[in-house]
Amino acid sequence: MIIMASDHRGYELKEQLKTFFNEENIITIDVGTYSKEPVDYPDFAKSGVEKILEDKNNVGIFICGSGIGMSMAANRNPKIRAALCLTPEMAMLARKDNDANVLCLGSRFIKRRKAIAIIKVFLTTPFEGGRHARRVKKISGDIK
Repeated sequence: MIIMASDHRGYELKEQLKTFFNEENIITIDVGTYSKEPVDYPDFAKSGVEKILEDKNNVGIFICGSGIGMSMAANRNPKIRAALCLTPEMAMLARKDNDANVLCLGSRFIKRRKAIAIIKVFLTTPFEGGRHARRVKKISGDIK
């Protein structure tokens, strides 16, 4: 399942991406925000993280103005590997090397078309494992 979260700066892009997902018959869960009224991004990152952790197959797409705030807030949880990606190549590396389970986007830096290209790569790139698996375990604190 794709869990979507945004603050007020990411609301418009999130709504555009939800339209894309609906056209592709991809089910999403939107944990907010639901308007352009100013809100605090950590609240929505937290709601998104809670939903992601309900099922290991869930992934998140979190959007704020820069993508930085959402990624910082999401990464407070040791089971989350949120990656701010501005290009499809960054999304590929985030999945392949880091097993990222949250894609963070900055609405001030990318528009719908580029966001969709990044998302497609993020959702279709498998984790490579191997030497990267040990590193991912270190991130989550599973090994030292």
